[in-house]
Amino acid sequence: MATTSKNMKVFYRQKKNNTTGGRGITKSKSSKSTKNPSPKNAATFGSDISQPPTLIFHGGSLDLKDDFDEQEQFLRQFDMNMAYGPCLGITRLARWERAQRLGLNPPKEIENLLNGGKVKSECLFDGRV
Repeated sequence: MATTSKNMKVFYRQKKNNTTGGRGITKSKSSKSTKNPSPKNAATFGSDISQPPTLIFHGGSLDLKDDFDEQEQFLRQFDMNMAYGPCLGITRLARWERAQRLGLNPPKEIENLLNGGKVKSECLFDGRV
């Protein structure tokens, strides 16, 4: 085994570049400091330069609030739970009913929310995938 590793070192021998004349690593001498380069339009704390226009609200502040309530959040958790089967191409209520038929015991609160009619019937990934 030792001869194989020795042969590999010979085969992949590296040549060192001696352009420094044996003095080691040299630094280029430039007048500008490159320690902390800062681009002209760098984003800083409190700046909205790096934010895309879709996140800028009409009043000038960032619009980081989601457009769904607690019920929709609960339904999205149901959509992401693969224990009840896939959710693409099927409404949330049909998925809940299918999981109930298969004995997967989906949460009863989901059925109550979906039968209430005040939430979207499409799953989270509908139209995105």
